[in-house]
Amino acid sequence: MPWTPNLSVGVDIIDNQHKMWFEKAEKLFEAGRNNSAKEYIGELLDFLDDYTRKHFADEEKYMLSINYPGYAEQKKAHTFFINELAKLRADYKASGGSLLVIINANKMVLEWLTQHISNMDKKIGAFVKTQK
Repeated sequence: MPWTPNLSVGVDIIDNQHKMWFEKAEKLFEAGRNNSAKEYIGELLDFLDDYTRKHFADEEKYMLSINYPGYAEQKKAHTFFINELAKLRADYKASGGSLLVIINANKMVLEWLTQHISNMDKKIGAFVKTQK
């Protein structure tokens, strides 16, 4: 699932970070096709834990800098994702990378990348355009 221009928020720092997410997600899907997802999932979860915290902090800082009215909703969604990721990481550690954890990781990443970016993050770009 590659990043495509229709997923652009229109804010370079956010778009560039989203592209990195898509690259990592694509590697997870590729690992699944090559039957090596179990080995890759731990690496992906570590990346997501570090990268999402940075990305969310950057995105939230940007939203505050432009007085974005949807900040509270975004912050809530970010907190939810971080909590879900923590549960997934705990499941991974407990199971040693079971198929269910791999499926849940795929589902979580795919849903977040498509739904959150399309339904929430794109509103940031739309708001920025109205301010110009």
